[in-house]
Amino acid sequence: MSLPAFMILRGEDLEIRVKAVPGAKRDEIAGPLGDRLKIRVSQPPEGGRANEAIRTLLAKALAVGERDIELTQGPTNPQKVFRVRAGAARAAEHAASLA
Repeated sequence: MSLPAFMILRGEDLEIRVKAVPGAKRDEIAGPLGDRLKIRVSQPPEGGRANEAIRTLLAKALAVGERDIELTQGPTNPQKVFRVRAGAARAAEHAASLA
């Protein structure tokens, strides 16, 4: 299985590298941007609200529960890494919908 450049399998986990754009007009997965997945969310970055909005958007797109997605790098940086802990193989199958 070939994954997009923004996804990496780490054992049974799936890492997704994200370029976050908080404060956008609407929530959307804009698509690949180099080795990152560009995601726009309407929430502001204050208080981690944008991070939670991104996590929710990823969970829906990958058909996994929000509790299965964890922010592992970049809580205050636009470049972030999220880890999908459960169902990584199933989530990887949905990767085509993100690219």
